[in-house]
Amino acid sequence: MELLAQTRLVSRTYGSVTALHEVDLDVPAGQLLGLLGPNGAGKTTLLQLLCGLRRPTSGTVELFGGDPREPANRRRLGTTPQETGLPATLRVHEVVDLVAGHFANPVPTSELLARFGLQGLERRQTGGLSGGQKRRLTLAVAFVGRPSLVLLDEPTTGLDVEARHALWDAVRQFHADGGTVVLTSHYLEEVEALAERVVVVDRGKVRADGSLAEIRSQVASRRVRFRAASAPVLHGVERSTQDGDAWELWTADSDAVVRELVSSGAGFRDLEVSSASLEEAFLALTSDPDVTAEPAGHPTEQEAAR
Repeated sequence: MELLAQTRLVSRTYGSVTALHEVDLDVPAGQLLGLLGPNGAGKTTLLQLLCGLRRPTSGTVELFGGDPREPANRRRLGTTPQETGLPATLRVHEVVDLVAGHFANPVPTSELLARFGLQGLERRQTGGLSGGQKRRLTLAVAFVGRPSLVLLDEPTTGLDVEARHALWDAVRQFHADGGTVVLTSHYLEEVEALAERVVVVDRGKVRADGSLAEIRSQVASRRVRFRAASAPVLHGVERSTQDGDAWELWTADSDAVVRELVSSGAGFRDLEVSSASLEEAFLALTSDPDVTAEPAGHPTEQEAAR
């Protein structure tokens, strides 16, 4: 499988603060990868290393088989950082045309703006756009050069629900056409809706890497739901909640709990057994009190300028 980007034993420190510690990551062609982690986990630093904005303190980073700091290796890359600035006096189509001028075969401006819900705003100065419209424009220009790989850092922050779903559709279409995407997001439902692979980063280290099902399976307990006027005392239940006649039990052995529930003779209905949600798995993976990695932090102004 062709690797478009990879890191090997990559660490990045800012003074005494470790943002990343010996991280290995492969980004195969055609994959839609979601990076999850709490604030300060190292997600943004990892993306900045992949696109050449920063250099690792140790380890190696490759983009399209070479050093991401070399402009030639970034020709097939599109990216949108968390924070972007647009020249307030430029019109929307001028911003797109400016970026498109760097590529041999850019997406036509009208097509690109329609894809991101910006049609009709071609002549609007960017200073007159709403916050959500500005965000959509910065996302649109990441795709103007028909990239092979797109890095999206918190792409839907500041967007309303309709705009967020429009972006999801654009990302899905890009992926369906063979594009590769790495995105970070604080919206776990966004990662569940888009990603086929999830990497959980916490305190500078990769805590889990796998499919959605594999990440959920990191939580051994399973959820047993049913409706009943009352629930019998069942063995092996780790915790339970009740909301009216709706019961939710957590157990490491759901089969045994269900068998005991049936044999108890208690009247129940709407039985459902499921694994942990992505949110529950994420919280379990990032709240381990035994983790001793250095906390991630923000770079100094001097480091940011490098």
